[in-house]
Order: sequence, then structure tokens, then C-alpha cells
Amino acid sequence: MNSTLRRAAVVALGELGRSNDSGDRADAGRALAGFAEMEEAVYPLLELVLDREDTLVTRATAEALLRRQDRAGLLIVASALAVADANHGDWIHTAIRDSFAIYAGDRDAAMRLCEELTQHPDERVSLGARELNESLTGIRCVLHPE
Repeated sequence: MNSTLRRAAVVALGELGRSNDSGDRADAGRALAGFAEMEEAVYPLLELVLDREDTLVTRATAEALLRRQDRAGLLIVASALAVADANHGDWIHTAIRDSFAIYAGDRDAAMRLCEELTQHPDERVSLGARELNESLTGIRCVLHPE
């Protein structure tokens, strides 16, 4: 893994995420989600989940982070959810439903990670993880393990 190239990609995607075009910002959010485990990507991703101009960017970025189905993605979504206004919160919850409505096993694994995140020392993360976990609890999945 080339960390120099990965950092350069995060910087370039962060710049794209500051574009005036909402399509560019949504593309940046989707791509930047692939680097969510990198500290340098966290702030730009939070900014994109809470995009001030277009909730398309909010939904696209949140969904990409959630589809990672890992701690890094859930942590960023939880952080954003804790401070999101009602409109952004609605779109984040839509992304949660869209990301976890099919497989109960994926939803249950995300709920376990959220439970861990409720113990996070950052109060914003723990608060958002509780809200995220509540949203996951309300999802009736299509497919359940046998």
C-alpha cells in the first residue's frame, strides 16, 4: 500500500469536495468514503455528509460510508448524525435504510459496531451511535440468516 499516493488521493478528493458543483461533491463523497480509515479523510467526509447546499451530497456520502460496513464508516456517519439538522438527519436515515434493508446479518453486525461506538470517548460519536443504532433497530430486513 502506497501511503503517499493514498494521501494525494485524499487531498485531491477533498478539493473536489469543495467544488461549487453538487455532482462533483457527491462524487468526491462516494470516492472519499473508500479512504474513511485515514485520519486525513475524516473532516472532508463529515463536511460532505453535512453538505450545506445539496442533500444529494449528504445521501451519497452517507450511503458510501455505510456500505463500507466497518467501524470507520459508521463512526463518521454517527458523528454527523449527532449534529445534523432535521433535513440532513432525514437523508442520513434514508441512507441507513437503503444500506441495511436487505441482509439482516449486515444490519446486525452494524448494530454491534454501533453498540461499541456508544462507549466512544467523543460524546458526539457516542450520541450519534445511539441514534444510528436506533435507526438500525427499526429496519425490517428482507433476508434473514437461516
